[in-house]
Amino acid sequence: MKLSQTEIEAIQHEMTLYEDPGAATIEALKIVQEHRGWVSDESLEAAAAVVGVTPTQMEAVATFYNLIFRQPVGRHVIMICDSISCYLTGYEEILAYLKKTLGIEFGQTTPDNRFTLLPICCLGNCDNGPAMRINTDYHGRLTPEKVDAILAEYT
Repeated sequence: MKLSQTEIEAIQHEMTLYEDPGAATIEALKIVQEHRGWVSDESLEAAAAVVGVTPTQMEAVATFYNLIFRQPVGRHVIMICDSISCYLTGYEEILAYLKKTLGIEFGQTTPDNRFTLLPICCLGNCDNGPAMRINTDYHGRLTPEKVDAILAEYT
């Protein structure tokens, strides 16, 4: 799978910002994901070729960084924090409510491709637990009622 000219140019620009162009590996992955929604094996290999690293090196970065998606995801990715702070403030109730409301488990996407539900070990929002992130938006002090209102914002 080829990368678009826009993706290639964006990656090449990022490479100019580092002394070692290989340091732009994570930025290359972010660019591919921004354009495609996730990073397939083929697009990972193409990005590795642009950056000048091996696909194995690129894969090591992609699998370490939990905000790079290596399989298709829904239009909106819900990441619910399962850290101790969120756990103590109601994580289990909110997780159960999300699973019931969406009809999916962790790692699954709703049939309409609207939401994917994933765990995350910490959002750094500990004073607002339980917390979740949808795409790049953070939501805290969650209750089932608040979850309903939040989900309605994402079509």
